[in-house]
Parts: sequence; structure tokens; C-alpha cells
Amino acid sequence: MVITYQFLRFEQRGEIGIVTLDRPDRLNALNPGLMEELAACFTALRGRHDVRVVLLRGEGRAFCAGADLNSDAMVPDGPGRAQKQVRIQKIASGIVAAMRDCPQPIIALLKGPVCGGGFSIALAADVRLATPDTRMNVANLKVGLGGPDMGSGYMLPRLIGWSAAAALMFTGDFIQAERACQLGLVAEIADPDELDRVGEEWAGRMLAASPMGLRLTKESLNQLVDCNGLAAALAMEDIQQTLLLGTADHREAVSAFLEKRKPDYRDE
Repeated sequence: MVITYQFLRFEQRGEIGIVTLDRPDRLNALNPGLMEELAACFTALRGRHDVRVVLLRGEGRAFCAGADLNSDAMVPDGPGRAQKQVRIQKIASGIVAAMRDCPQPIIALLKGPVCGGGFSIALAADVRLATPDTRMNVANLKVGLGGPDMGSGYMLPRLIGWSAAAALMFTGDFIQAERACQLGLVAEIADPDELDRVGEEWAGRMLAASPMGLRLTKESLNQLVDCNGLAAALAMEDIQQTLLLGTADHREAVSAFLEKRKPDYRDE
């Protein structure tokens, strides 16, 4: 099943959803239309239990070069400019909120420039894979704006630590794939021709988990990153495990393990 938006494609292959930014002539730069479609797509995925893992990719040679600074992406001077700008900013930040709220793990397949808003979207994914030519930066700083944007000021320090994040935030310097992998920002570097296949392999390993177990793992990680200490973390984990221990899929997973076969999950 393929759903074609104006600037975006969504394809479902089995239990994997593939979201493709589709403005290759503009290096998939973010205009208001693409941002609206991304937010809508990830919002719709929140209720899709038939889609269990999402691959997020860019058509062509780039993942996303950031905001499109040409005509239709810019709010012209005049009455109501501030109100229009706030609306666009809320759409942009809504993409990140929708990505974190949807229950599916999101694997971002990064290549070429991953800049500004594109970098923020990559940070909002759960796992990032890259190619040797991937380069990422906080491009907002280069156009007279603040570094933190679309959740990047929240996500980046949690992913690579305060000092490394500050070095990127205050300079707008590019971080290359190899360094990103060393910092844990990228999980694997793949050849460009193999990136989609490697992404599908990662998705396949995630699909080996039970459906509810996978969903609750993402939900728990979202909560645990900012929980109020070890006691709160243990309490949340205890609730998650107690819920999963009561599922038929847990019993099926144990039986499959003992019988050395693949489990037949039914999300029950």
C-alpha cells in the first residue's frame, strides 16, 4: 500500500511503514506543505497497530537540507507576519511531538546533508543509520536564529552529552558520520546502496519483539529519560513488565523459546 501526499510518500510493507520525504530537487528541504504532511503522517500512525516499525528516509541524495529558504517557505513582511510565523513554527515542532508520541520505533536513514530542521527530525527518531557522506549540523545558527529548534535543544544533549551538544549548538559546525557513530548519535554506517536494506534489517530485528512489548518499550524510554530518580524508574518498569507478563504473547514467546521456533504473536 502506497499513499502519496504532495511532498511525501507513505508505503507499508508488511508490518513496516516507510515514510519518504519527496522533494529531491530541493534536497527534501522543509516547506510548510512538507511539514504539515509529516506531522499528519506521524499523527495518523499513532493509531496504526498494523504498522509496528517505521523507516524514515529522503528521496534522492539527501535526507533533508533543513528549511527551504525560498519564496513559499518564507513569511513575507506585513500585518500578521508574527501570527503566521508562530503557526509555521508550531507545525514544525508538531512533527517532533508526533514522532515521539507515535508508538512505533522510528529508524531514520540518513544520507548527505541533514541540516537544521532535518537534523531535528533525525534526532526525534529512535535509531539513526547513516552513510559515509552523511553530515549533520545545527544550521539555524547560520541564518541568524538560535541553535535549539524543533526539540534539538532537548534531544541532542541527552543523546551525546552536554559538552558535545554545546560544541555543535554554539558553532553550527558539521558532524560527520564517523564522529556521530563514535558519540552514539548514529548506530551504524552503511554503504549508500545498502542503506535501505540495512534499515529493513534493523526493522526486522525489532519485529522479533512482541507487538505490545515493542510499543511499551518506546513509551517507557520516553518517560524514563526524564523520570524523577531510580525509584520512579523502577516503578514504571515494574508496571510495564507486570502488564506484559499477563499477555498471551508473553506465554507464546516463552513456549517458542523453549521449542526453538519463531513466536506467533497475535497482540493478545
